[in-house]
Amino acid sequence: MNSTSFSGTLIRQALSPLIMGILNLTPDSFSDGGLFVKKEQALQHVLEMIAAGADIIDVGGESTRPGAAEVSEEEECQRVIPIIEMIRSETDIPVSVDSSKPGVMKAALDAGANMVNDVNALRSEGALELVANYDVPVCLMHMQGKPRTMQKDPHYDDVVTEVKDFLQQRMQACIDAGIKKENLVIDPGFGFGKKLEHNLSLFKHLDAFTELDAPLLVGVSRKSMIGQVLDNALVEERLYGSVALAALATWLNSAIIRVHDVKATVDAVKLCMAVKQAE
Repeated sequence: MNSTSFSGTLIRQALSPLIMGILNLTPDSFSDGGLFVKKEQALQHVLEMIAAGADIIDVGGESTRPGAAEVSEEEECQRVIPIIEMIRSETDIPVSVDSSKPGVMKAALDAGANMVNDVNALRSEGALELVANYDVPVCLMHMQGKPRTMQKDPHYDDVVTEVKDFLQQRMQACIDAGIKKENLVIDPGFGFGKKLEHNLSLFKHLDAFTELDAPLLVGVSRKSMIGQVLDNALVEERLYGSVALAALATWLNSAIIRVHDVKATVDAVKLCMAVKQAE
């Protein structure tokens, strides 16, 4: 896959889940904060993820972990734009920008990004119009509250129905704004304003989201739900749990799996698909 052929239609037509490798250009992300803030380190990590089998690189310049501080648009651009330009000069892999700010989205798309990944589901002023104008795939994620406070005391009467209804509403808002339906990807937002029981219920019922007729992105790599189930607070020891959930996401027909550990996930997905496709 390359950036010139990347599209929402391609995501829909992929025979196996696409692997989205995570590049956090932040000093405070929960798993790899500070590791890739230098350009050379960031580019090397991207090249390693590509060699390991990544289909998309997701570049983010603002941490959305619980309690994370906000970053200005200017600072976020200073973090992500030079790296996107560097990636584009070295490789044609599709690049997604992980941002909720229309200004950052525009600068990233102008620099060569091919997709928008928005934890705020294009609710910022001007975001809908911007994505419509650029005609690129966009991932709409569910989040209850905001990163600073979302884990204080999240509550749902029926988490699957409420998350699905929200995503359906955001999809309709996108379509009304002129964004093509085939460019829409949805993400239930594991860990974003959700307790462990909410995350597990959403994962168990991932098939319910197929009713929305949009590719499903699953992002649970190294997240706290894994540590809670395994009774392990160490982020660096969540690899096996992350891979197990990636295999489950594959079995449950996810279209994109967003991960830190690309090679291990690629292997798990290949094996899972081999079983799925067997007669």
